[in-house]
Amino acid sequence: MSIKRNALGKGLSALLENPETDITSKGDIGGSSAIAGAVANIAIEKIEANPFQPRSNFDEQALMELSESIKEQGIIQPVTVRKLGYDKYQLISGERRYKASVMAGLKFIPAFIRIANDQAMLEMALVENIQRENLNAIEIAISYKRLIDECSITQDELCVRVGKNRTTVTNYLRLLKLPPEIQIGIRDNKITMGHARAIINVNDVLTQLKIYNEIISNELSVRRVEEIARTVTDTSKSGDKKNKGKANLTFEYKRIQDKLCSKFETKVEFKRDNKGKGKIVIPFFNDDDLERLLEVFDKK
Repeated sequence: MSIKRNALGKGLSALLENPETDITSKGDIGGSSAIAGAVANIAIEKIEANPFQPRSNFDEQALMELSESIKEQGIIQPVTVRKLGYDKYQLISGERRYKASVMAGLKFIPAFIRIANDQAMLEMALVENIQRENLNAIEIAISYKRLIDECSITQDELCVRVGKNRTTVTNYLRLLKLPPEIQIGIRDNKITMGHARAIINVNDVLTQLKIYNEIISNELSVRRVEEIARTVTDTSKSGDKKNKGKANLTFEYKRIQDKLCSKFETKVEFKRDNKGKGKIVIPFFNDDDLERLLEVFDKK
């Protein structure tokens, strides 16, 4: 009786963590005591998916291989769940292991039980997945952004949560400013994060996409992409200085410039002074790119 009296003054957390007062641990749990703060074998059918799961892509082949491993050796690292009520649980982290266990036909799965409200659960799911799962750079970046936006924490607080310095976190977040096509390329391992960080330094979206396609077509190294990005940036700055004080393009001239950019799939410099005199500059990155431009010129 003394245990129950002591627990009653501590709220729901104390009740759920105490095996004598935990009203949510009734039922079939494979012979283990399903109390918060402990590891128990929980029936898989009583665990629901995590709506806050930051990982959106799972490799089917890798899941099959993990499933076969689980059949042979079992699960080494428990998943993490939260209690929802009478023998009802929601996955916090370990969805890959959970999915593979379902595929393997397991009836029970070892789980570490926690108590969390929705916001705390979201934060735990994001942080634990970032730290423990093999997420790609875009998934990590999205998780960082969600922690800031949905958990209302600052970037400095985020750095503490995930154990990363501010520069690392900033570099991941900047990836989300890239065009969707490039973000997909990062996610699918078509380019590395090093390539992406170099592309980010180029302000023009069309030029970013042009460099991205060059990387894939010609297997450019990160160093080569950094050189290209530096050249493009320096050229742009130089052009801005030369154009200072010159007449702004009219709507009609701007329309022509946009049309040329679209036709040649690269940034086109269109310069015009107050007297109507000007020039068109079409940059190229290498001989192959020059050949491509010449083919465009030859087309009728």
